[in-house]
Amino acid sequence: MLQYYLFKFGQFCVGRLPIALSYKIAMFMSDVHYYFCPRDRRIVKNNLKLILPPEEQLSYSAREVFRNFGKYLVDFFKVQGSLSDEYIREHVTVKNMECLTEVLKKQKGAIIVTAHMGNWELGGCVISKLGYPPIAVALPHKERSVNELFNAQRTAEGMTIVPNNVAIRECIKGLKQNRLVALLADRDFNSSGEVVDFFGKKTIFPRGPAAFSLKTGAPIVPVFLIREKDDLFTLIFEEAIFPPEKEHSKEDQIDMIKKYVSVIEDKVKQYPMQWFMFQRFWVE
Repeated sequence: MLQYYLFKFGQFCVGRLPIALSYKIAMFMSDVHYYFCPRDRRIVKNNLKLILPPEEQLSYSAREVFRNFGKYLVDFFKVQGSLSDEYIREHVTVKNMECLTEVLKKQKGAIIVTAHMGNWELGGCVISKLGYPPIAVALPHKERSVNELFNAQRTAEGMTIVPNNVAIRECIKGLKQNRLVALLADRDFNSSGEVVDFFGKKTIFPRGPAAFSLKTGAPIVPVFLIREKDDLFTLIFEEAIFPPEKEHSKEDQIDMIKKYVSVIEDKVKQYPMQWFMFQRFWVE
């Protein structure tokens, strides 16, 4: 419920409050979320235990996860319908853009995968403004008003949102048009994923990115929008993961999944307090 009020605050602050004040209020509300939602606090701490070195202060790190989540909402809604080239120049450093532009020369599209970290929502909007509006598969939020709020923001910046029930058809169509398909790859929502190692323990990652890649020949490009200490951002494109040219097998699919899981693991290791995983993650 407190997450819902954070969403509503993000909507309220758009165009009304200075960014510094919005951050302060969001951090206060995030602290309330941290202290009065023991379930979320416990889950985040348990996740961080497997990521952080033993000497790290677990409570401090967990609270920073909540605070960064509050900032993520402010940033996403603050630029609603007004994400300009000037904003991107002043707030976003783009690294390794050639990892995307080179694969698009093959005319097979690209599957951009990311995780629930940094600001994946704003990242999709930035990529759209850079000239590559993605087709994003979005799981509907249980609160209808929140779902409508997020989709309005995404489409305002040029993204195409497709629901799960038509995702396969629309994504394949988009890839054939040399477009981007954006997928969150660190949570399996339909219990049909692949069990793999993540920080040395078993968990389930979605097969979707690998399945689309093998079916269409489109490469996978991991992308992350990371918050820096000065509340600016770095948009990082990683090396493309290509499907095998030969007839593929089940082992090829698992191999591709492990490759993008490895990239996500590396990013979570680098930025553990920007990984917003408020659900029990490991299966053992």
